[in-house]
Amino acid sequence: MSLKVERDGMAFTFKGGMLPMTVMELASADPEHIREQLAGKLSQSPAFFHHTPVVLNVERLDEPHLALERICAVCRAHKLLPVAVRGGPDPVKQSAWALGLGWFPPQEADRPRPLESVPVSEAPEPGAEEATPPVVDEMAGGRIFRGTVRSGQQITSPEGDLVVVGAVNAGAEVLAGGSVHVYGPLRGRALAGIHGNTQAGIFCRELRAELLSVAGNYKRLEDIDPRLLGTAIQVRLSEAQLSITPLD
Repeated sequence: MSLKVERDGMAFTFKGGMLPMTVMELASADPEHIREQLAGKLSQSPAFFHHTPVVLNVERLDEPHLALERICAVCRAHKLLPVAVRGGPDPVKQSAWALGLGWFPPQEADRPRPLESVPVSEAPEPGAEEATPPVVDEMAGGRIFRGTVRSGQQITSPEGDLVVVGAVNAGAEVLAGGSVHVYGPLRGRALAGIHGNTQAGIFCRELRAELLSVAGNYKRLEDIDPRLLGTAIQVRLSEAQLSITPLD
């Protein structure tokens, strides 16, 4: 007896996106040196090292014959999953491809293009209709979004601050080259300083975030002090660690 499986429509579609990704900037090409530092980081923040995808940035290294396979093995031994390499000469690129990794050109040569805001004509979520549709205003060096950022939506201000006058729902994402300001509940993901601006910050009236990031340094919901949940907070980068404090 045979079963016939009906396949209607396309098997997949390609979509562009800006996913939250940890970048591991290598200042040393020595796998053992990397192993020692990772072991120390693991003891400080074990929740972070849980099959976290990382991009290995080798732009600071002058190593055409980088021991990339050994470095990847060290990362995987500490529950990090290398998915791509950024920078490096042609031998590094070829090594990345041979290991099944992606390769990105140096950041200066691959500056992200501004993304358009999510169309305001999208259907609202059931039970969460707004009196007025979202409005996006451009400001000097940044962007203001007035409305609710809904699950699955992404709002970005590539070159400056992003101000959200409303809520950021779970499953939504807000990104900025500068700081992120949310005048409402922040339940989704907020990424500030996406091009490496360590002076950027995140500010919100009600913290419920799935993920917070400043200049590539992340904290997930489970890493946040429960006493801060539901309160107004500010997030800053201090000595390569995220500092979350009440917003007075």
